[in-house]
Amino acid sequence: MIPSMDDFKDEIENSFRKIKEGDILKGTVIGISETEVVLDLGYYTEGIIKLEEISNDPAFSIKADVTMGEEISAMVLTEDDGQGHILLSRKRADDVLAWEKLTEAMDNKTVFRVKVSQAVNAGVVTYLYGVRAFIPASQLSLTYVEDLNSWVGKELDVVVITASALEKKLVLSGKEVERENEIRERKSKISRLQVGIVTTGTVEKIAPYGAFVNIGEGLTGLVHISQICGRRIKSPNEVIKEGETVTVKIIDVKDGKISLSMKAVEEKEDVIEDVEETPSTYSTGEEATTGLGALLKNIKL
Repeated sequence: MIPSMDDFKDEIENSFRKIKEGDILKGTVIGISETEVVLDLGYYTEGIIKLEEISNDPAFSIKADVTMGEEISAMVLTEDDGQGHILLSRKRADDVLAWEKLTEAMDNKTVFRVKVSQAVNAGVVTYLYGVRAFIPASQLSLTYVEDLNSWVGKELDVVVITASALEKKLVLSGKEVERENEIRERKSKISRLQVGIVTTGTVEKIAPYGAFVNIGEGLTGLVHISQICGRRIKSPNEVIKEGETVTVKIIDVKDGKISLSMKAVEEKEDVIEDVEETPSTYSTGEEATTGLGALLKNIKL
């Protein structure tokens, strides 16, 4: 079947559509040189993006960061560069489109991997969607950052915490990602804890109502004052001190909180030093089970 003119109607209309300065067009990369990128716009002529109009990122490489066949959005600078081509700017199009993406990313808490390009006063600089972004020193990590220059060239995961198109202000945080990862990791560790296991821990803090004991792997549980010993006491300090190593039994894990007991620990019970190595099915010495009732039936409260 021989194609008719109607079969090419859309392509023909597209090739003669009116293009004006400021329009944002999409095109496919069909040429890359040291100084420019050539786009097929589906128009009667090609689009040209000069090197200086491709990216604001000083680390950008036209050979490494642009690929043949890639689709690029670019803004029309002029309809004719004097040689019959449309002159375009990707970085200006990025600037228009980026803030919408950045605002959406901030709302969705999207995580990005970025590379630090330079250290400046009180923080570092990177680029996201072609927009210069600032990461304050206080937002780089959960740990204290002393040498900002040591972060140059490093890659890190970040989220957007400020995105203001009006003020051209983009602020990122790696600390928030670390905090979320830490919370997620802690929840995962807690979910693997088995009620009924006996382990050792260090008394971190004494409170009027009990003692907080670190059982390892960054996990801390509460030994309520009523679970410290078999007799009635007015203060945990009567029996234990901060920094002391104690043997405890996990008696409950609920809503991310770990409840421990010292008085429920019976003689000759197996002590598991690493709570992360606890088998998925824990045995009290009688029959293997993960049921709370079965695990607690021999505990003397």
